[in-house]
Amino acid sequence: MNNASSPLLEQVKDTCPEFCAALTDDEVLKFIRYTRLRELGSQEIVADIGEISDRFYLVIGGAVKLLQVDGEREFEVGQLNPGSLVGEMSFFDRQPRTVRLKARRSGVRLLEINRQMYNRIRIEEPYIATNLLEFVVRSLDFLVRHLSDENAKLHKQVTGLGYR
Repeated sequence: MNNASSPLLEQVKDTCPEFCAALTDDEVLKFIRYTRLRELGSQEIVADIGEISDRFYLVIGGAVKLLQVDGEREFEVGQLNPGSLVGEMSFFDRQPRTVRLKARRSGVRLLEINRQMYNRIRIEEPYIATNLLEFVVRSLDFLVRHLSDENAKLHKQVTGLGYR
């Protein structure tokens, strides 16, 4: 194991236990080699509305805000914390982003996976790539379930059923 990668390995294992559960330390290190570490400043935009993405991110430190924009006004519609994926929808469906991704404060750390590295890991490390893809599916499943719950709550409020 490369000692220089050790702190990053530990951070990934600590913040992403679901992703790392089926991987050895060596496999997590191999995964890290296919990524690029990004450290963001406060309010730095990671990706913007309308962009078609060729990269997605694993949040390993800090929080990323999901923002809608109305003219000059931004309003927060969500937040992704360490252990979360961000940007995977636009990466896989190749459709324009519908939210702005912005660092909540300085010190946000992301592992960036670009399309070229994703394609390489699929061929060179299929077990790791399969684990990553299953993690993406679980992330999207969580999002759909969460939005369905929120939509149901909103529907109850609008139709006068309230919270019971």
